[in-house]
Amino acid sequence: MEKIEKILFHTRFREMAFQSLESLLDLKAAGLKEIILTHIVPTDDVSFVPYGGFLKNEAERLVESARIRFVDWQDMLTRNDVQSKIIVEVGQTNARILSIAEEEKVDWIVTGRKKRTMFEMVYVGSHLLDILRRSDRPVLMDKFCAEYQDKTCVLTRTNPHIFSRPLLATDWSPPCEHARNHLVSLRPLIERILIVHVLDERITRGRNGSFIKELESESRDQLDSWRDWFDKNGIQAETHLTAGRPVSEIINLSRNYQSTLMVLGRTGKDWFEEYWLGGISHRVAEQSELPVLMIP
Repeated sequence: MEKIEKILFHTRFREMAFQSLESLLDLKAAGLKEIILTHIVPTDDVSFVPYGGFLKNEAERLVESARIRFVDWQDMLTRNDVQSKIIVEVGQTNARILSIAEEEKVDWIVTGRKKRTMFEMVYVGSHLLDILRRSDRPVLMDKFCAEYQDKTCVLTRTNPHIFSRPLLATDWSPPCEHARNHLVSLRPLIERILIVHVLDERITRGRNGSFIKELESESRDQLDSWRDWFDKNGIQAETHLTAGRPVSEIINLSRNYQSTLMVLGRTGKDWFEEYWLGGISHRVAEQSELPVLMIP
């Protein structure tokens, strides 16, 4: 069973960041001992754009301001018997997060997300999607409070206990199997798991009925075997097979079954295709209002 004893919590101090940190205290039941409170002041925020000069006073102000904020957060963790360490630096955000994660030997990286425009989502990617693609350890995209478009209106959802009802989306690939295995670490926190597989319309389009029925039968057998695996590991699981466009189907199922967390294996696409088109797992991570745990 993989451990979750030490996590890196990166924040830009956006709204609800402290509440996101508090929600991670549930992980104490899974062995959490220490949180590395991390804030990276982007180099571009303290540089002269035309000449590359460095605004030393501004950098010192931003660093000290972040450190002061973290002191209260650290006190909260201490009261809850969780060790902590503060790291505030100026640098290239993604590179430093990944290097600090390696230096500190953390088990997870936890960071929040900023709402993106459709152009940024599809063609540019975001700070977090870059972390998701490059990290060699699990990354939790925490979304304590998020808005999403329902059929008739915009709704707001809060996620205070994110590990109770995870949805595990699988295509039977090795990363998905690794995600399945990793969930055993969260066993004390899980009420039930929903295992989901989507028959991608790109695979079924133009196929005859017998092919689709055979594919359905094989998929149901796979789902049953995964449910049995969780049962043997002491975790209650349900299965659901559906067909259509994977991203929208997975997100709709998470709402229908009141899931609290998306768990996904990182896509196996090559870097160029993944960067410009986005794998299914990354598009779910960007579009869902739920926190997303991405397992490499």
